[in-house]
Amino acid sequence: MSAADRAARTEGADACVVCSLCPHHCRLAAGRRGLCRARANEGGKIRCRNYGRLTSIALDPIEKKPLCHFHPGSFILSVGSFGCNLACPFCQNHAISMADERSETQDVTPEELAALASDLSRRPHGNIGVAFTYNEPLLSYEFILDTAPLLHERGLFVALVTNGMIAPAPLETLLPHVDAMNIDLKGWQSDFYRRLGGDLAAVKHTIARAVTSCHVEVTTLIIPGQNDSERDMEEEARWLSSLDPELPLHISRYFPRWKEEAPATPVETIRRLAAVAGKHLRHVHEGNC
Repeated sequence: MSAADRAARTEGADACVVCSLCPHHCRLAAGRRGLCRARANEGGKIRCRNYGRLTSIALDPIEKKPLCHFHPGSFILSVGSFGCNLACPFCQNHAISMADERSETQDVTPEELAALASDLSRRPHGNIGVAFTYNEPLLSYEFILDTAPLLHERGLFVALVTNGMIAPAPLETLLPHVDAMNIDLKGWQSDFYRRLGGDLAAVKHTIARAVTSCHVEVTTLIIPGQNDSERDMEEEARWLSSLDPELPLHISRYFPRWKEEAPATPVETIRRLAAVAGKHLRHVHEGNC
């Protein structure tokens, strides 16, 4: 290799690379990680550092996701890794969502995960598939794409419990491999999303597009004084109803977590907002009450 070729290769390896997975579009120098802490520029390419690295695994009731209208009464193998592309101060899984590759993990291949899910489907409780959850699963994009076909070959489902922060192009590639999604719609105001490090328009696009492709349920966690406006809930529910009035909405009660110390959401607030949403949607659930 000539000196010019070596210089060109070195320059390419050191150049910044843009991660196109989510709306942040992190521009990363060599060796640098994105805001999510799970994706990095390695040798001039974006690599998934949490590929197959599981921090959490459990067989959960499907209602816990919550996916109350997707094969109710069944169980689903739930797995998580580390990292998140939001920074919600009230995150209940901050120990893994705010972690990086130094986390203690169990390495699992797509084949091993599919085999485990299949084995559990034959056990007494049964298992209908795999839910990618706990931290933000979209950061494990490549792992999901590699695992999903193996699950489908075994007649098992693929579910995501996600914040919906994904760019349109990778979403289009992913959706044919997904059977169900619970998507967080954390609030109805753009400035509230910006405080969390997110993008309301991007999440709305994910919800609107996913509704046309797979089973979708939406969750809004209500924090007192921050996203508990009746007017906002009216507008949110009206918009969701324009997509599908049968779309289930979970209005959930917040409890103090991580950096957020506001008092727990009053039960009456949840019931009041559920009544507002119920004017537009047929399936409104009160969560954590």
